[in-house]
Amino acid sequence: MTDNSARLDHVVLWVRDPVASADFYEKSVGLEPLRITEFTAGKVSFPSVRLNEETIFDLAPLSLAAGMDMVPGADESAGHPVNHVCLSLRGDDFDELRARLEERAVPVSDFSYDAFGARGTARRSFYFRDPDGNVFEARHYE
Repeated sequence: MTDNSARLDHVVLWVRDPVASADFYEKSVGLEPLRITEFTAGKVSFPSVRLNEETIFDLAPLSLAAGMDMVPGADESAGHPVNHVCLSLRGDDFDELRARLEERAVPVSDFSYDAFGARGTARRSFYFRDPDGNVFEARHYE
C-alpha cells in the first residue's frame, strides 16, 4: 500500500449510551477510548475509540440524529446500523479478542473458515454484537 492510497478514516456508530459503549469497546474489544472526559463534560458531541493509528469508531448518541443534515435523509440513518464491520487482526490478537468477549459473556458465533476478504482468504472468523446491536466480524489471515 502506498502513502497516498485510500484508507478508512472512521466509522460512525449510532449508540444509546456513548460512555457505556466506549467502556464495552475498551474492556471487551480492547480499543483505546478517546475524548470520554471531554464528552462527559459537554465539550464534544461524541467520544470515539481507536482501532489503529489510522482508524477510529465514533460513538454518536442517537440524540445527534436530528441534526444530521449534510445530505437529504441523513437524519433517518439513526438506528440503522450497517450489516457489519470486519476487524482484521493478527492470529494472537484474534484469539485474545474472542477470549475477552467470552470472559465478559458477550455472545459470539461459531468460527467460519476460508472467508473471502480484502486481503484474500481469511483462515478463521467469528461474529459478535456491541451493546447497541452493531454487528462485528473478527478475522485473521495468517
